Amino acid sequence: MTDRYDTGMKTRRQVLGDAHVDRAEANKVDFDTPFQSMITEGAWGTLWSDETIPHRERSMLTLALLAATGNFEEIPMHIRATQNTGAKPQDVLQAFMHVAVYAGVPAANHAIKLAKQTYAELGVEI
Repeated sequence: MTDRYDTGMKTRRQVLGDAHVDRAEANKVDFDTPFQSMITEGAWGTLWSDETIPHRERSMLTLALLAATGNFEEIPMHIRATQNTGAKPQDVLQAFMHVAVYAGVPAANHAIKLAKQTYAELGVEI
């Protein structure tokens, strides 16, 4: 593995948590190993490991982009990650309110619904 992969795996574990990463690694097969390596090096080893933007802000950006582009299936995972990044529920709400204004109310509405469900599962009072 490369240094970027090792850095990415460390950051991925910091943000998503060991349990999530361990599950993903256990489910990896030969078919998706190249994809998993690419996202570990690129998304986690380059983007999320860059210290220009703190993890809290990256969480909010990521959640807003997921909502704005309709990639709702990843929102619960990134809501759970806010427990590690420091983004508070009100930060996430503000990110989704930006989505409402700049990308559409239906996308923001659905993202907020997913956030509420995920926070409830986590026992986070909102």
